[in-house]
Amino acid sequence: MTYTTPQETFWAGEFGDHYIGRNGAASRLDSVRALFRRILEKAPDVRSAVEFGCNIGLNLTALAELVPDVELHAIEINAKAAEIARNRVSGARIQTGSILDLEPGCVCDLAFTQGVMIHLAPSMLPAVYAKLARTSRRYVLISEYYNPTPTAVDYRGHSERLFKRDFAGEFMEAHPEFTLVDYGFVYRRDPIAPLDDITWFLLSR
Repeated sequence: MTYTTPQETFWAGEFGDHYIGRNGAASRLDSVRALFRRILEKAPDVRSAVEFGCNIGLNLTALAELVPDVELHAIEINAKAAEIARNRVSGARIQTGSILDLEPGCVCDLAFTQGVMIHLAPSMLPAVYAKLARTSRRYVLISEYYNPTPTAVDYRGHSERLFKRDFAGEFMEAHPEFTLVDYGFVYRRDPIAPLDDITWFLLSR
């Protein structure tokens, strides 16, 4: 398949396959579940969700466990990861392809990304922000690496594959109908529920 950006090709291919092994540990699920439990305290009326870039489905798994009968949708660019997610999360509608190309075909209570926009070409972010807004009935969750100014970071010997910036701030500037509900940080050395220094922002219409 031909993609628009080198970042998409990178994650759809061999590097994305190897990422599954590095980040698919079942031990991460407890931390993910703890994160979403905290978020859902501020968004108790979520009954449907769509994730852009679900990888092997850990976030979807946590949502399915925390919200009975939740309706789940997702898009994942790496075919191997998408297949694992389908097997992991029964009933979730998971499409294989780029979030820049595909539409989830739904409007959900919650639309979100976690550790995905950091790996996208910066020029494509306005389109992703628009897609998040378009597919959200109420909430948007942006859970990424934060930096007050845009910066590129070397990623396992690769340049232009990891970017930090104020994704949530840019989203709210582009879509002022959304306002901040809550935000938080999950430290990689948290003794109970560690994640990879993620800063999350919950926004609502």
